[in-house]
Amino acid sequence: MPIPAEMELTIYVNRQEVVTVLCTPAKLNQLVIGFLYSGGIISGLQDIAMLRVCAEEPIADVRLRDGLAYQEPAGRTLTSGCGRGVSFKKDFKKVSSSLTVTPEDVLALMKQLYEQQNLFQRGGGIHCSALCDRSQILVLAEDIGRHNTLDKIVGECLMRKIPTQDCILLTTGRISSEMLAKAARMQAPIVVSRGSPTDRAVALGNELGVTVIGYARGNRLSVFSCEERVPAAGVTTGR
Repeated sequence: MPIPAEMELTIYVNRQEVVTVLCTPAKLNQLVIGFLYSGGIISGLQDIAMLRVCAEEPIADVRLRDGLAYQEPAGRTLTSGCGRGVSFKKDFKKVSSSLTVTPEDVLALMKQLYEQQNLFQRGGGIHCSALCDRSQILVLAEDIGRHNTLDKIVGECLMRKIPTQDCILLTTGRISSEMLAKAARMQAPIVVSRGSPTDRAVALGNELGVTVIGYARGNRLSVFSCEERVPAAGVTTGR
């Protein structure tokens, strides 16, 4: 049976080492761009003058555009996911969205996510996340690290000019506070997992206006924050 591939990728910005991430060797450009954007190091692709990823070394060499110096964000935090990655504390804008979903919408999307987990289906040991509208998956990423999957998604969305506002984020892993922060950075109003959220993720969801949905599997789900986006009667809440 195939087992998941794992590599160390060290990211340099303007020749300064930023972080070493343990990751699955796929969509590495997207991973780097998404990590820099999620951490507030860049505000978009226009801030990158050059990006070179060499899987053999393995390094990612990023040069910012002229006049833009690299300044390490304050508050490095070791993430709760796989590897030695870090997240950076940022003041995120509260998410404002009129998007609503039904439990049936959410459960149908989670079924799509399961069906499209190619690496997981072959050998297991892989997390998967997806950006969706109410009916279909728009972008999907797999990785050994939960947080890496979201960085790959946001990186791909920046590269393909896919808006992330008013979209739904699905993930197979638990929803932790750093996952919730990445969703807020994307201005995604709903985050769904077939697993559990943490108490800090729920608190952050209420603070930032993000609906946190956990245990979305079979024919049930639990809503932990901003329940108004799932107005259907009979929803099991986590309160």
